[in-house]
Amino acid sequence: MEPLPERTLTLEEIQDYVAKMEVERGFSDSTLIEQALKLAEETGEVCKAVRKHSSLGVDPNSAVGGLGEELADVLIYIAALANRTGIDLSRALREKESVNAKRTWQ
Repeated sequence: MEPLPERTLTLEEIQDYVAKMEVERGFSDSTLIEQALKLAEETGEVCKAVRKHSSLGVDPNSAVGGLGEELADVLIYIAALANRTGIDLSRALREKESVNAKRTWQ
């Protein structure tokens, strides 16, 4: 697999990359439920990384990656879920923000 380019990627490019990466690494047969559970696990790892980044107590026996690494893992699983369900994340973001723009925020 070719490395990612050294420039900002679009959501479409990220989704395309994840789709190819999953095939190459043998993850493309994982079900939607399996991917959702893995996303939940990775979200927990983000929380641990935030605790570590904020100098809060973290179990010394717990492997904790850097915050950027853990956020990247979450992004990969989000893209994988979107790919499995045919969701264009860029479009979904625009549509959701159109709804959010009409809400009152406090």
